[in-house]
Amino acid sequence: MFLDINSILILVGIGLFAGVVNTLAGGGSLVTLPVLILFLGLDEATANGTNRLMVITAALVASYGYRSKGITTHPWGLYFGIVATFGAIIGARIAIDIDGDTFKRFLAIIMISVGLIIVFRSKSIASLDLPERLSGKYLIGGLIGFFFIGVYGGFLQAGVGIVIMLLLTQINRMNLLRTNSVKAFSVFIYSIAAVLIFAIDGKILWIVGLWMVLGSVTGAWLSSRWSVKKGDKLIRFTLLIMVSYMAVKLWLDTFNT
Repeated sequence: MFLDINSILILVGIGLFAGVVNTLAGGGSLVTLPVLILFLGLDEATANGTNRLMVITAALVASYGYRSKGITTHPWGLYFGIVATFGAIIGARIAIDIDGDTFKRFLAIIMISVGLIIVFRSKSIASLDLPERLSGKYLIGGLIGFFFIGVYGGFLQAGVGIVIMLLLTQINRMNLLRTNSVKAFSVFIYSIAAVLIFAIDGKILWIVGLWMVLGSVTGAWLSSRWSVKKGDKLIRFTLLIMVSYMAVKLWLDTFNT
């Protein structure tokens, strides 16, 4: 695929914005996926697969960052990641095989739903310092939960971090640092399988994805050093406005094909 300078600027720009959004609020894929479909003309499966390069890179960088600070995920990140991998294989196959218009409508609904959750969710998901629950029925519940998280992550990915945080903080009672660390590592593990599935089917445009990765890494680096007291709120509502517009456009686009 030949990319002119305008396309490169768009890719770096949406990657940069997604990096900022993921750092301050979460849900960067809610922006990148519809841009790839609506404005760059990628088919739904290729947009979905290409977007995974940004997802897996971000997860790897975040996981390394937490590990360098001594926040361990072993062995839970590996356990949950492996279980999620089986689900991700199923989800990725569904994403490749599903009808394009059905995918657009599903994405539009998810975009609005997750966008509202991101904007209005409480910041203190796990405010109590309680003992972790990582054995017996709680471990089994976490493993089952991660299998279905893997299915959804393999299928779409957008907003999966919120579901992981709810599961680990509410069911397994991990604190937020451990939760974010396990989240990053498990997403990296199952994203390997998702990327392979999309790549084998020829649904990844590598040069497109790598330009987005460049923007995303830059955005994450800049926002991590930005005073986010007011920026967080601004990003959340900017995200909601953009997501709402593109969700409506995606839905209407299904009636024009």
